[in-house]
Formats: sequence, C-alpha cells, structure tokens
Amino acid sequence: MHEPVKFHFDVDGENFSSAGEASVMVKKKLRQLGFPPDVMRRVSIAMYEGEINMVIHANGGTADVTVGDEYIEIVLADKGPGIPDIDLAMQEGYSTARDNIRALGFGAGMGLPNMKKYTDDMRIDTEVGVGTTITMRVNI
Repeated sequence: MHEPVKFHFDVDGENFSSAGEASVMVKKKLRQLGFPPDVMRRVSIAMYEGEINMVIHANGGTADVTVGDEYIEIVLADKGPGIPDIDLAMQEGYSTARDNIRALGFGAGMGLPNMKKYTDDMRIDTEVGVGTTITMRVNI
C-alpha cells in the first residue's frame, strides 16, 4: 500500500476566468501518476462541475483531493447559502443561477447530476445559511 497523495486548492468565487483550474491541475497530476484516461476524465468532470457550482453559488471554497491505491476522493467545501432541497437540486435542468450567470453559459442545472453520474459515490452535507460539503469517490 502506498501513502495517499493529497492536493489542496482554493477556488476563487465569482471569478469565472479561473474556474476549473483545480480540475485541470488534478488531471495533469493524475496523468503524471499514470492513471487511465477514463479515471482522469471522470475525476476532472466531477471536479469541474463542483468548482463551477462553488463559483456560481457560494463565492468560492476549497477542493481537497486524495489519491489512494483504490480510489480518488474529492472533497469540495464552501461557506455559501447551502442547498435547501437536495432532491430538487439533483434534478437535471434545475438551477438557481442568476440570469447574468446563465448569459455566460453557466447554470444549466447539470452540475450536481453530472457530479453524481461521473463518480462511484457522492455525499452532500449541507446546512442552509452555513455551507455545503460534497464528498465524491471515483474507484480505480
């Protein structure tokens, strides 16, 4: 068993020009570590969707990635408004993004559904007015 490799990123809120940088960096690191393309793709899609959500809804947050022998774990945490109705938020096409965000091409309501689709396990811990932590795993 190897020691897990860990990465930490701060996600800048309201800055769409840097949104997605963490997922790009993780994909590069996974490529350097020799992971198969399908694993890199799933991790980078799930992370990107989470980063965009943090920028749109939560004024940023943090992304912590742990690369183990059997799985890759992604923990996205923010101090945003929280998610009042997780079941509703998980429906494809549902979005609370403002019109100006949608005009930029974001906020189509696919973030959380795609995060779930491309991971093997996803847990959402949220409290309205406090923030949200999403923990995802991709099995290797």
